Amino acid sequence: MDYKEPLNRIEQALQAAAEALKAFTPGKIESTLKTGGDPVTEADVLLDGILKDILLHDDEGWLSEETKDDKSRLEKECVWIVDPLDGTREFIQGIPEWCISVAYIVNGRPEAAGICSPTAQQTFLGTRASGVTLNGKSAKVTDKRDFVGATVLASRSEVNRGEWKQFETAPFEIIPMGSVAYKMARVSAGLDDATFTLVPKNEWDVAAGWLLIEAAGGQVIDKNAKVRQFNQSDPLLPGMLAANPAILSHLKDLCL
Repeated sequence: MDYKEPLNRIEQALQAAAEALKAFTPGKIESTLKTGGDPVTEADVLLDGILKDILLHDDEGWLSEETKDDKSRLEKECVWIVDPLDGTREFIQGIPEWCISVAYIVNGRPEAAGICSPTAQQTFLGTRASGVTLNGKSAKVTDKRDFVGATVLASRSEVNRGEWKQFETAPFEIIPMGSVAYKMARVSAGLDDATFTLVPKNEWDVAAGWLLIEAAGGQVIDKNAKVRQFNQSDPLLPGMLAANPAILSHLKDLCL
């Protein structure tokens, strides 16, 4: 299958969500803390509803950071994995490193995805059959072969906690950035060479970026050097590494 129909739904949903976000001002929005301590805003909840209305069909499952998990998704062949606002902390602080992230999963494998960064005016879309586009133009991962001069996107929170100090002498440039989904989207389009995190993430954080990177000729593995089977009962996965095949080989030697 070429998955053009779900991709069209993704594009429509991202456009609607981005339009709805115009009613909010990043950096000037109230937030509350969810169980577990993660922040949530009115925008997160609103976008979750907009995306669900456009994306979800009766025979499909749904997994979203902002929706109570319905385990009936485990019985579905096709499942949406969504983060309505990845990078909520940055959104609250007014740092323009957040995005809307949507993935379409078939039998545990991402097949279509889209990530939209309204502040950067960037929309990344892709399927395995069609490859990846950035704002409608074909894109792919970089063809860089080694670490020297490579740009590696790091979690801003992890850098602030000192977790990247061990890599400060590596021959690549470390660029702190919010939103793991946006970092993965940038790697898929060749805007940066790699990204990785050695701390656990949820499926909604990485599902869309995972598909985009693979569809653009790159590779993604988890911290155990495994390819993720998505739509698990427990959506938490080990940290992940993402890059073109050559850089990923170096990352495995460095991190695993």
